[in-house]
Amino acid sequence: MQIKNIGVVSPGDMGQAIAARLKECGLNVHTALDGRSERTKTMAREAGLTDCGSVEKLVATCDMVLSILNPGAALEKAREVAAAMKATGRRIAFADCNAVSPQTVREIDQLIRAAGGVFIDAGIIGPPPRGAGKPRIYVSGPDAYLFTQFNHPNLLVRVLSERVGDASGVKMCYGAMTKGVTALAVELLVAARKLGVEQALEQEFRESRSDVYDWQMKNIPVMPPKAYRWVPEMLEIAKTFDGLGMTPRIIQGAADMYGMIAGSPLGKESPEQARERKRDGLEVVRLLADGK
Repeated sequence: MQIKNIGVVSPGDMGQAIAARLKECGLNVHTALDGRSERTKTMAREAGLTDCGSVEKLVATCDMVLSILNPGAALEKAREVAAAMKATGRRIAFADCNAVSPQTVREIDQLIRAAGGVFIDAGIIGPPPRGAGKPRIYVSGPDAYLFTQFNHPNLLVRVLSERVGDASGVKMCYGAMTKGVTALAVELLVAARKLGVEQALEQEFRESRSDVYDWQMKNIPVMPPKAYRWVPEMLEIAKTFDGLGMTPRIIQGAADMYGMIAGSPLGKESPEQARERKRDGLEVVRLLADGK
């Protein structure tokens, strides 16, 4: 299958950046903006995407659709695309690029294949491909090779296997390490401020584990606007671990932490607003601890 027209739903912070890089690969990149927010519509216009309006028209236009959105909406979006395939008679490729468990991605695979489509399991690791950003896109499944058509220096495609679930498995385990540890770091740093020992703890970290401390201080400033999406991601990781007979409770606690952050004033900012304010990690922790 030769990919010429590709759809991206939704062109948010990650989706818009990937869509822009796909345009640079020479692809015609489309989206479906019916019912989307003004922010999303603005980002789509800035990237020069063609709006098909509805998902059904997007499916009728494209050879492949990439789903890049809140993982809590991944299954419903797959159902919508599958229904559009049946309505239009189009048998396109669909790639779920969201942070969902292998169990969820296999359910999506069944939906798409039942509609006559081609399915690819994909997991994105790394920052949006703006500037020097170079996310790794892990793909698996019998048709994962289709992603090798995307030849761009800022999109590092890594084909894993022909087994659906492998790409999502890598994403789940990696997310548990990065986002799971960040949730714990924020919780303990907020606790230290409330206990009145933040300066002593900071000094100890700088003396004994400066590598870990500096890593988290780099991660924390960009986290609050994403916290609402990280809640369902943590729940998908917990689902992954539970399905393996392991405890889901560690990661369920991370979901609780991100839920609290999502409800804070910092959590209600857009990624663009957070970047403009240029807060450092300590300032973010203090604002969360002080309820500001």
